[in-house]
Amino acid sequence: MVGLLVVSHSAKAASGIVEIAAEMASDVPLVAAGGDPDGGIGTDADAIAAGLDGADDGEGVVVLVDLGSATMNAELAIELSDADAVLADAPVLEGTVNAAVHAAGSKATLDSTLAAAEEARGMSKL
Repeated sequence: MVGLLVVSHSAKAASGIVEIAAEMASDVPLVAAGGDPDGGIGTDADAIAAGLDGADDGEGVVVLVDLGSATMNAELAIELSDADAVLADAPVLEGTVNAAVHAAGSKATLDSTLAAAEEARGMSKL
């Protein structure tokens, strides 16, 4: 099954997003990587790399990020990882939920799960 990794500057935000997505798709590998190594606001490439390993069961990982340095550190972690991982250009919460629901399906692939995450860019909330 395709896994999902949520990367946020806030450990609480990353964990909360994973918690919401798990309500919709509890069987999908969902991992949070948030905060800096000291428990503050920031991101950590090593924690992201560990998250990639945790989310990967051999089908690949879609990575969703919140802001600037999360993208840079996720790209670095993906380069250094053995996991087949892709970075989604999607809003982190909505994209994670879309991707999780999609990944729970029996026909989900890494590419189709990435597309499901990125479809969230156009979602209207009204």
